[in-house]
Parts: sequence; C-alpha cells; structure tokens
Amino acid sequence: MKAAVLYGKETVRVETVAVPALKSGEVRVHIEAARTCGTDLKVFKRGYHAKMIVPPAVFGHEFAGVISELGVGSPELGWGVGDRVVVANSAPCGECFSCRHQQENLCDDLLFLNGAYAEAIVIPARLVQKNMLRLRPQTAFRDAALAEPLACVVQGIEDTKLRAGQRGLVIGAGPIGLMFVALAKNLGCEVTVAGRGEKRLAAARRLGASHVVDVTGKTDLVHAVQAAIKAPFDAIIEAVGKPEVWEAAVKLVRKGGAVNFFGGCPAGTSITLDTTLIHYSNLTLLASFHHTPRTIRRALEFIEAGVIRAADFVDGECLLADLPELFKNMAAGNRAVKTLIRVRE
Repeated sequence: MKAAVLYGKETVRVETVAVPALKSGEVRVHIEAARTCGTDLKVFKRGYHAKMIVPPAVFGHEFAGVISELGVGSPELGWGVGDRVVVANSAPCGECFSCRHQQENLCDDLLFLNGAYAEAIVIPARLVQKNMLRLRPQTAFRDAALAEPLACVVQGIEDTKLRAGQRGLVIGAGPIGLMFVALAKNLGCEVTVAGRGEKRLAAARRLGASHVVDVTGKTDLVHAVQAAIKAPFDAIIEAVGKPEVWEAAVKLVRKGGAVNFFGGCPAGTSITLDTTLIHYSNLTLLASFHHTPRTIRRALEFIEAGVIRAADFVDGECLLADLPELFKNMAAGNRAVKTLIRVRE
C-alpha cells in the first residue's frame, strides 16, 4: 500500500510499504479521511517524537475510515467489516496510578498510534478496546477525523472549568485555538481571540468570537490586547506554545481568574512569573495535556451534534503523493488551518 514514511528531520517519502498481518484483537481500517496536525508538523521539523514515533515509520494520527479486516478475537468485541469508525491516537493501560485516578491522559504506559497518512492502518488491540468509536451512518468521515484534537480541547475546557457567562481570551488562532472558540461559544462564554492570519481570524469570527485582536507585527502582546479590550478576562487559553506568550497570559487574566497553558513549549524552555501577582491575585495556573477515553467520546458527541464541522477548520486538500511538499510549505510558514489528505487519487 502507499504510505508517507518519516525518515528523520524534514524527511518524508511516499512509498509502497508492506501490508502487515493482523495479530489477535487487531483490526485494519481503510482510511477515508486523514488530516494534518500541528503535532505532526513538530514531528516533521524535529524528525521524531520520543513518546509518539521513532523513524522510520508511517506517520499522521488524525483519521477516520472503514474496518476492512478483523484479527482473531475482534468480532467478539462487536466489530465487523464495513463498520465506520474513528480512532484516537492513543489508549491508556487502565492499570497504573493515573488511570486508576481518572487521569488516563497521564498514563505511565500510554500506547500511541501513528500511520494515518496511508491507504490503511492497523489498530492495536488496546485501541480497539478503548478508543475506537462507531460512527453514525450520516457522520462524514472528514468531520469525524477531528475527534482527536477536539478531545484535547474538551480536556482543556473542562480542566479550566469554563462556564456560561465568563469572558474568555484565546491566544492563538490555529486549529486548536479555533476549536476552543467554538466550544467556549457553545458553552455560553463571551470569547476574544488574539492571533495572526487573515483567514484564521475570519474563521474565529465565524465560529463566534465576539472580539478579534490582530497581533500581526505586534511585539507587546499584553499592550495589544489591553489597548483593544478594556475589561479583564475570567479565563485565558494559551494555544500558541511560546514561553513569552505564557508569561503574557498571566498578565491578562483578572484577579481570581484562571490561565491554561495549553500550548506546549519547546523542550528545555522556561518562563519567569511575578510571584506577587500570582499570590495576591489568587490566580489559578494550569496546563492540559492530551485526552482521555471519556473526552474522546465527548468530542465525537460535539461533532455528531454539528457543533464542530470540518468545513470550519479544513481549508485545503492534498494528495498523499504531494504530502512531503505540503509539510515543507507548512514548515516554511504556510498559514493553512488544516488540510485534508486524500490517500487515494
């Protein structure tokens, strides 16, 4: 089958790879929709991800499709050839301390799945059991493929304890930031977005942002936001992943407010915080990582209810054969939101 194989830093080749035989409990899924992701871009730039993928390996992790083959034991779980499914990119062990305390996203033995940029993918038994979900007949594959990143956003919304009537600021207008806008708006929050890119900011408005602050060319994020929006924010979502933006976020939240450092910064970086501000303003500072089986299911509920649609986030398509060039363009600063990968011509 055809697949995009990561060989190292900024090196991806589309080639014919062997179709592995299925082990007990595994299933093979014929991919109908695959999607680019900021994490995959980081992997492309770095050439690996210590926890997720070690090259050479087929990569990509946002997808939905149809079961085309069952391994021994899989039918016993209620699955059949032809079932329409979406699959998360990981599954917890269910046995470690974190899993036993409802923090499966922090599992000590989190099993990751890669291989979405291909014609088909093998789903390990643990994922079949824990994080492969059946789609309704009317659910489009391109919509369902948003379930994994959306589950991370659901985790962030719940960790931050956002509630109706709050004033929220989302810093960053990439796919994750835009999903935060959509879910916060659906929750009943008044949402402001600070970000860059005309297309992305226009998408933020369509998704319900009451205010949009274009910070293109602005070196002082705090001043740019405060000059445009006078009232303080109850909660802030940092969806950029830069140390200087983490520091700015703390300066923009109201007394008693909460800041979620959602965007992961490069390894080895650090920030400086004003301890007096944090203490006397009684701030809540937290960070959300990944997702759980429950938030995966909650994400699919939002998708199947029409709250989140691919049309609002996908602004391009690309053939699998052209994927290496696409990632080079993304690494060079392509401002696309998300791109649908067509695994078959």
